[in-house]
Amino acid sequence: MDRFMVEKSPPLRGNIRISGAKNSALPILAASLLGTEDIILENVPKLKDVEVMCEVLSYLGAKVELLDKGIIKINSANINKHETPYELMSRMRASFLVAGPLLTRLGRAKTSLPGGCAIGTRPIDLHLKGFRALGARIDVDHGNIGAHADELIGERIYLDFPSVGATENVMMAAVMAEGETIIDNAAMEPEIVDLSNFLNKLGGRIKGAGTSTIRIRGVKKLGGATHSVIPDRIEVGTFMVAAAITKGDITIEKVIPSHVKPMIAKLRETGCKVIEEEDNIRVIGIDEPKAIDIKTLPYPGFPTDMQPQFMALMCVSKGTSVAIETVFENRFMHVDELKRMGADIKIDGRSAIIQGVDSLMSAPVKASDLRAGAALVLAGLISDGITEISNIYHIDRGYEDLEEKFAKLGGKLYRA
Repeated sequence: MDRFMVEKSPPLRGNIRISGAKNSALPILAASLLGTEDIILENVPKLKDVEVMCEVLSYLGAKVELLDKGIIKINSANINKHETPYELMSRMRASFLVAGPLLTRLGRAKTSLPGGCAIGTRPIDLHLKGFRALGARIDVDHGNIGAHADELIGERIYLDFPSVGATENVMMAAVMAEGETIIDNAAMEPEIVDLSNFLNKLGGRIKGAGTSTIRIRGVKKLGGATHSVIPDRIEVGTFMVAAAITKGDITIEKVIPSHVKPMIAKLRETGCKVIEEEDNIRVIGIDEPKAIDIKTLPYPGFPTDMQPQFMALMCVSKGTSVAIETVFENRFMHVDELKRMGADIKIDGRSAIIQGVDSLMSAPVKASDLRAGAALVLAGLISDGITEISNIYHIDRGYEDLEEKFAKLGGKLYRA
């Protein structure tokens, strides 16, 4: 099984271009099941999760072709299956996103409970609540979930929590439902906006994406389109922290600065210099970053997907930092691994208290999930010796060409 070997590196310097957003590409790929003409998706990241989603689409009867690096052609005119096998569902949580498109396109969908990172309970109750509100009948039996509907009818749906996945799945189910659907307390992430823009290009009628209220007027049929996936804001944030933690100077190109406002604000609080341009962000690290506090919240708050990477920086910041996790109850699994590297961290419920230390040291560590793995890479870049990171298949699920990108900046990261 592959491992990363991370050596202590000089301050990272240079320019880097960010890949397309994993959390945007996956729902857009699922939504491609709704189109009846050719769909061309550009800026699609080459990731394990994307490969699995393409396998799901192919299994369901869609024709999927890789035209070039980052460009995928999909034709779902002849999809002929409504059931996604357990073997595919168990490999990735986002595979459940095909349920909404299948339900509205074929009138039925059958899947098993999804897999993914073990960072906490991410129930699909809100997805099913939305489907029921639209008129679907739901059957749950021995880990399998079936949804059936002769016709979906628009309805006003309130989400008890602004779940990204539930918002996406309900949007996709409602786009071809009869009448108008209104989603209240909808997730407001940029990835929701990107999905809405894609569906509208296919012929959908969606307004309000990016706000807490989304209105969807159902249409009879969706066609084809060409669409480019937005930049990955979590990858942007990860390289921003890389500049800060290595005391480097990195310019991140082709980004949308408004998508990463919380990370920019927090890095400035540490004393790092952050220069925003129209589609570039430059981060210049300092010798002694200051301690900060973060609290994860749904967008536009501080993203839970950046909490582990910022904690790596907190470990070597001057003073006492606090990280409060409100989104996933089990998202401190990286703490024990960072402590193996010499970090001073105490957990109190959903809070982590981090006392900054002068330096970290290499150790054999394990990536417990995707973002935890990224945090360990960042910590390894500033640790004496060679840090060996196992279970890097988690990291491969969310970062494209990570070794090459760090090497371009002067980072010493190797796959073994």
